[in-house]
Parts: sequence; C-alpha cells; structure tokens
Amino acid sequence: MTTPPGTAGGAWFLAHGMGKVLVEPDWAPLTAEEVGAVLSRYRLPGGTAEVRWHSPRPMSAAALVRRGGTEVFVKRHHALVRTAGQLAAEHAFADHLRALGVTVPAVLRQADGTTTVTSGEYRYEVQARAGGLDLYRDALSWSPFMHVAHARAAGAALARFHLASASFGLPERPPGVLMSSCAVVTAADPLAAVTRLAARRPGLAGYLGKRRWRDDLTRYHLPAIREVAPLLPGLPRLWGHGDWHPSNLTWTAPSPDADVAAVIDLGLANRTFAAHDLAVAIERSTVGWLDLADGGQAGVHIPAVDALLDGYQAARPLTRAEHAAVAGLLPVVHLEYALSEVEYFASVVRSRQNADLAYDGYLVGHARWFSGPDGWALLSHLRQRADRQPAAP
Repeated sequence: MTTPPGTAGGAWFLAHGMGKVLVEPDWAPLTAEEVGAVLSRYRLPGGTAEVRWHSPRPMSAAALVRRGGTEVFVKRHHALVRTAGQLAAEHAFADHLRALGVTVPAVLRQADGTTTVTSGEYRYEVQARAGGLDLYRDALSWSPFMHVAHARAAGAALARFHLASASFGLPERPPGVLMSSCAVVTAADPLAAVTRLAARRPGLAGYLGKRRWRDDLTRYHLPAIREVAPLLPGLPRLWGHGDWHPSNLTWTAPSPDADVAAVIDLGLANRTFAAHDLAVAIERSTVGWLDLADGGQAGVHIPAVDALLDGYQAARPLTRAEHAAVAGLLPVVHLEYALSEVEYFASVVRSRQNADLAYDGYLVGHARWFSGPDGWALLSHLRQRADRQPAAP
C-alpha cells in the first residue's frame, strides 16, 4: 500500500519519525513531473514546475513548488487517509476563516470550482504559499516555543481563530484516519464509544483486538473523563484547529517578539470546543514528550503555559467552566487522535512497530504521565491558575 521512499533534490530524503531521529518517509516525495500534472488543472501561469522544498512531516507528501513566477504549496494524501469530501470540509473552513480576517492560505480552485485533484489512489490539494516566516518548519512534533513571547502570540492568535470559527456551521466530521475529534471524551460511555468507533473502522478494530485496550482506558483515561464530564455539556461547540503548535504557524520576524503571521494546516480541524483546542495547544507545545521515551521523564515549560493562556485570555476571556475544562481535558485531549494514529500505522502504512509506539507511548503513555509527579504538577498549576482568574461574562 505504501509508496516506496524516494529521493528529493538528488539526496536521500528523510522525514520526521515518532522520536528524535529522522527516518525514511512513509510516502515518496513529490516530483516535478507529478506536481506539474496537478498544477496544469489549476488556473496558474504556465511553465515548468520546480520543487523548491519538501516538507519533512511524515504522514503525507508536501512541497513548495514554483511555476511561472508563482509559488504554491502542494500536498498529496492517500485515499485511505483523506477523501475529497474530507478535504472539501477543510477548504470550506479555510474560506470561512479568511472571510473573517484570519490569515490562512488561500485554497486554489480549478475552473469547475473544485479544490482537489484525484489521480489513482491519491488526492492532491493546492494552496497559496503562507505569508510570513516559517521559523519552526524543521521542528519535530512536540517541540517547544523558541521564546516565551511566541507562546503569548500563539495564544492570542488561537483566541482570534476561535472568535472567527464560532460561526462556521458545518457539523462535526466523523472520526477518521489522522483526524481529531472529541467523540470519546464527550460520550456518556467512552468504552462503548470506542467499541462503536472500531466497529466502523476495521483497521483500528484489528489492532485493538490484540490489545487490552478496555483495561488501559479504564485505568488511565476514564478517571479524567469522569472528572471533566459534568463541565462539557455547558461548553458551546465550535470548530477548533486541532493541532495548534508553533510549526503550524508562520511568524512576522525571526525575533523573540515576533507575532503570528498566518495559520497553516487545518488537517485535524473539527467541531470540538474552545477548551479542547486550548488543551491541545498546551499538550502539543509545552511538555517535553520526546524526552519521555529516552529517560522516562518529560519536563514542563510553565512560563510558556502561562504565556499561551495569558495571550488567549487577552483576546477571548475564558468562562469559569472553560478554565476548569482545560485542566480536566488535558490528560485525555489526545485520545481520539492517538486512536486514529494507531489505525494509520496498523492499516495504512502497516507498521506494527509504529502502531505499538502510537498505542503504548502516545495513547497510554501520555495519559499515564499525568498521574505522575510532573503531570500532576502541571494540572495543579492549571487548577490554581483557574481559581485565581475572574470568570468571563
């Protein structure tokens, strides 16, 4: 099923992996011939397509491409990862955000108005190049902010994102491969929700059938879900970004006081709620998860946590329930995406080793960390902070 790894720019191309070491990519890098055929479907200046940069992100193939003096971003997905319909929802969301002043890259359309190109097993999308400086484009997943002030700017940008996204009316996207949601953490019976999810997704069911997942979720996830459950029905739903971290933002300058220039990659966007998306932002960028596999410990950058929340609060004050829900959701905010990542590795690229890493290290390991001293200290800090904050009207 997987396209063999290839070369990019005459050198062997490596991508980000599950840890700190670069690995062979799951998907062959985009070629000039390939992207030229895709771009010929769009209303762009003519000329030869030149691949200028390959994204090292591992779960799709993407590149910056220049053609006729115009530079665009081309991304290729396997049909088992994204359908044209799923991409259409992302593109509609991007259009909505742009109309309300959030700087996200424009999605290019073909003459008939469609936004994707289908070729065999693959789906392609093309976007305008994002403005600003991509300061974090080589940063691994869960890399921290370079500067505390960047965290504050990211928090303010996320608040503006939510103010705009609140009026986007599409319903929640059903759970899928490499997609975020809150379907399990908001369910009255989370174990039954996972059972229903697996029944609709044979690749996930096949993997979970070999694991004691009910025992693991009961031990590591259900206590947090039960604690936060009373708060969730009162939180208004809105579309969140789903993957808010510094490498999904571009910046106005290469300096500590830079502001956010643009927001990129809506691939995990879905209808959740603001506290869920804010918990994702904290989980993605303030805990040293990559150190957990090496030494069994993951440090927390508390100044970045506070700066992120301060920036958010300045633009969109949180209600008392939202304050409490951020801390309550944090130990389990990764649950649905972790399950989708397990499915991706188990049934799309068929790497049992990475599926095990996604299950043991991510799904279970991150939740388990919150019951240890470092995780408990972070949750205590967030709860104390919430107690000190005045409630928004």
